[in-house]
Amino acid sequence: MIEWFSNLEFFPKLYWSIALIGSLIFTVVMIMAFTGGDADDIEDVDTEIESDAGIGFQFLTFKNLVGFFTIFGWTGIACIDAGLSKPITIIISVLCGLLMMMIMAALFYFMSKLTDSGTLNFKNAIDAIGEVYLTIGADRSKIGKVSIRVQGTTRELEAMTDALTDLKTGTVIKVVDVTQNGILIVDQTRKPIEVSQLDESHLIE
Repeated sequence: MIEWFSNLEFFPKLYWSIALIGSLIFTVVMIMAFTGGDADDIEDVDTEIESDAGIGFQFLTFKNLVGFFTIFGWTGIACIDAGLSKPITIIISVLCGLLMMMIMAALFYFMSKLTDSGTLNFKNAIDAIGEVYLTIGADRSKIGKVSIRVQGTTRELEAMTDALTDLKTGTVIKVVDVTQNGILIVDQTRKPIEVSQLDESHLIE
């Protein structure tokens, strides 16, 4: 296997490398996504790649990029085996990769819509603790998203705040209310005063 790979020319070797590495990562990502183990590490990467606009249909995410390079690699290998020229191989593999990104974006978009269907009672989120997923504008100026556990499932839900400053991604929040149309009203949690601090303040008095 190693000897076969080392004897390949640079162009097919590049496509084989992309295809194999992409397939390995793609398999891990899909297993994690459909078994619920997707939330922490991969979602953190997605948050950095996505725009901060809070758009539901997200095309440029880590999962979609993995899908792009996987299909890009295998399509390129198929084109090379078919004897197509390098420019044609690159064009076809890029187009197929972009198509795969579109399919995956649509798949995860509709999956999120099913998760956030009418079976969710938003009132159950009141007093729940979570963290900001997409920045929330101060004084209800901009709807963001929070990652919060409701009814036994971690969800990304739309949220606003009455705070006077923006709540940035990663800020720990508490749900204080819910609007009639299902948007959470959140506030940044306050660090509790420790008992030792209270004792010291009484001694000073």
